[in-house]
Amino acid sequence: MSSTLIVNARLVNEGCEFDGDLRIEGGRIAEIGTGLRVRGNEAVVDANGRRLLPGMIDDQVHFREPGLEYKADIATESAAAVAGGLTTFMDMPNTSPPTLDSAALEDKYRRAHGRAWGNYGFYLGASNDNLEAIRRLDPRKAPGIKVFMGASTGNMLVDNPQVLDAIFRDAPTPIITHCEDTPMIDAELARYKAKYGDDIPVACHPDIRSREACKKSTELAISLARRHGTRLHVLHISTADELALFDAGPIEGKRITAETCIHFLRFDRSDYERLGNLIKCNPAIKDASDREALVAALASDVIDVLATDHAPHTLEEKAKPYLQAPSGLPLVQYALVAALELVHEGKLTTAQVVQKFAHAPAQLFNVKNRGFLREGYAADLVLVDNTPMTVQTDDILSKCGWSPFDGMTFHSRIASTWVNGVLAWDGRQLLGDAMGQRLEFDR
Repeated sequence: MSSTLIVNARLVNEGCEFDGDLRIEGGRIAEIGTGLRVRGNEAVVDANGRRLLPGMIDDQVHFREPGLEYKADIATESAAAVAGGLTTFMDMPNTSPPTLDSAALEDKYRRAHGRAWGNYGFYLGASNDNLEAIRRLDPRKAPGIKVFMGASTGNMLVDNPQVLDAIFRDAPTPIITHCEDTPMIDAELARYKAKYGDDIPVACHPDIRSREACKKSTELAISLARRHGTRLHVLHISTADELALFDAGPIEGKRITAETCIHFLRFDRSDYERLGNLIKCNPAIKDASDREALVAALASDVIDVLATDHAPHTLEEKAKPYLQAPSGLPLVQYALVAALELVHEGKLTTAQVVQKFAHAPAQLFNVKNRGFLREGYAADLVLVDNTPMTVQTDDILSKCGWSPFDGMTFHSRIASTWVNGVLAWDGRQLLGDAMGQRLEFDR
């Protein structure tokens, strides 16, 4: 494998920005310094002062395979991710069939081999009846165990109190949770059906899947984690109300961590009128005040991780009435540039975006040798160009063919993405073959 020298870069890593060079050899970061000299016939990339970041790690995606490949698959969605600077993904278990045992888990790894453009890990899911599979899980074979503490796809709502308690007690990996209280949601939905019949406006979605339902379920998850000393990560925080449940401070040493998603930072209730079901997701996008509180919580280290919850559906599905339209948005291709808008707006620094989108997930899930610009680490790299870019339908790589950001102009674009030391995206197109590798967890 040939070497590459990136010169004149603005490196962003571990809270610092500095000018320097970086050498790639054998798929690894071989050297970081200043004034590095070209060796032999190695390729040279002049960054011209552009920012060089570690590849982003998205710990929450739904790539829909197996069972729903008509709307997305591992190959198409990982290609979109790499084009967006996301070099590692962790995929959710609510596929068809769901990933509820070791055989289903290994089937996903087999599917990803040779087809995933980014590096990959797959969660084991929890249900009311797979406690023994959870107990037997080798912690080196999955980033974590996903517990749906709210309505979900398939047989994955864990609502048996005894089973839930045992999962939190016995889980051999971090537990990640979707927290919404299903009885509260069902009661609100019945109330809105009584008022509107089957013609419920999509703008009611954040009231049906309410902030109270989020907070109640999150409180339950945290109480279970504290009782058993569980390593708990609460996904997609969508409300200001939940923030007081989490501690501020660096992720190191925390047993309970929080995450939010890019769509909660770029959209709010006012966008339902324009985008309708295109931004229908669970938990729901809520108020502008929630959006601002979530951004502030990222800056103050109350929220530890930023992710996408990439969950594509076809436009035909999204065009159905509210009650039939599925929840979820395709986000991986433009998540990083959307996050960097917060830098341009003065709300976060680039180093904070890198911390939340690369360093923290690597630390949380004990990902081996990824997520940082460090010598000896995998050369998963992203070069960011501060020139405007407008999202256009023809450029979308996700199989569903649409984006909630369509027509929006961002101040940054992804100039290059390297995966395991190989240039996979040159700012215009994918190059070569899918080079993603199975994640290793240092546990």
